[in-house]
Amino acid sequence: MEVKVIGGGLAGSEAALQLAKRGIKVKLYEMRPEKSTGAHVTEKFAEFVCSNSLGSADCSNASGLLKKEMQILGGELINIAFECAVPAGGALAIDREMFSQKVTEKICSQENIEVVREEVKEIPDGVVILASGPLTSEPLANSIKNFTQSEHLYFFDAIAPIVEYDSIDFDKAFMASRYDKGEASYINCPMNKEEYEKFYNILINAPKIELKSFEKGAKFFESCLPIEVLASRGVDTLRFGPMKPVGLVDKRTGVENYAVVQLRQDNSAKTLYNLVGFQTNLKWGAQKELLHSIPGLENANIVRYGVMHRNTFINSPKLLFPTLQTRKRRDLFFAGQITGTEGYTESIASGLLAGINAYRYVSGMELLELPRETMLGALTHYISDNEHTKFQPINSNWGLVPPVELPKKERKNKKLKAEMISNRSIAVLEGLSTD
Repeated sequence: MEVKVIGGGLAGSEAALQLAKRGIKVKLYEMRPEKSTGAHVTEKFAEFVCSNSLGSADCSNASGLLKKEMQILGGELINIAFECAVPAGGALAIDREMFSQKVTEKICSQENIEVVREEVKEIPDGVVILASGPLTSEPLANSIKNFTQSEHLYFFDAIAPIVEYDSIDFDKAFMASRYDKGEASYINCPMNKEEYEKFYNILINAPKIELKSFEKGAKFFESCLPIEVLASRGVDTLRFGPMKPVGLVDKRTGVENYAVVQLRQDNSAKTLYNLVGFQTNLKWGAQKELLHSIPGLENANIVRYGVMHRNTFINSPKLLFPTLQTRKRRDLFFAGQITGTEGYTESIASGLLAGINAYRYVSGMELLELPRETMLGALTHYISDNEHTKFQPINSNWGLVPPVELPKKERKNKKLKAEMISNRSIAVLEGLSTD
């Protein structure tokens, strides 16, 4: 039997590879390059369009545990991500071009995967994994809307600018990771109080790109707020957010700065760096003025400006089981950010589970419902919890999993708590079969 996978992003690519390696024929539909999303710039599979970071790789962090779970479950893209890693302290950041190239090559080399480069305008019949992403085209979005018989929820996502390494002034900027943890992987541009106030005034007075009529009343996802939205909450908001200076001291001066702008390596050649937490919807001229006001970036060559786009997601608690199978139609699965699992790691993980369960469905097997003690299980149970009244996209986090019992004297020991939750999850998963 054949499975149709709609969307060649992170979730769709992972789902297709999971099915193909189990001997299932897959038709993988991707509308690029015939039709653009407005955010993607290539026709390759699994393209990263915002940050190049998948978050922490350490199991003491919820995102790190999710990565470990994917490896245990036989994830394909997570292993490719580690192959394409670039220095980023404790985070897993990747060379995005290398990553999407490797994923594309792997998909195209699979004899069980037929790539179809065309726009899908209606939900197909048969066994389907719908992983069209948060930038689902309007015709397919309308088909989903008709299927769900409800309006889509939505939020807005913003992309950070990228600059050339060679155009950064290292007489002012310095390399370091916060608290000197691990390799000095970030470029840091320090600001004193006067420089920060000048930057802030430019930012809050900068013109923004006008939203289209259907985008009015924008709702932003809290962990990916445009920098201008953060700044509107108060003059010191950025100093306690993406520009916090704590743990970042230039050893040449020993000065504790008033604010710090961090840049993270964006490609393996170390020629491109993106501004951490600088997602924005400012007009490009205003972005240039703002970035050039940052010490060390006065002459920075900006190779990509920030943009903002609408991200669509479904009301998953009313539509999905924890298996990612729809309640209304058992041969239809959803995966990726369209389900409300926010984040690159979460998107890949949902594609992994959807691929496994589509295989089990066509094979006449019981579908895999992961235990809540696992991060992926907790995440899928959360997005499919019918008790939600105001559902919003969510990342992996410790609050989703059942608590662990700690001795009274250790109850504030966050590291021990994370270690116990991680060990519990790993033990549960190692006893499961995904075939």
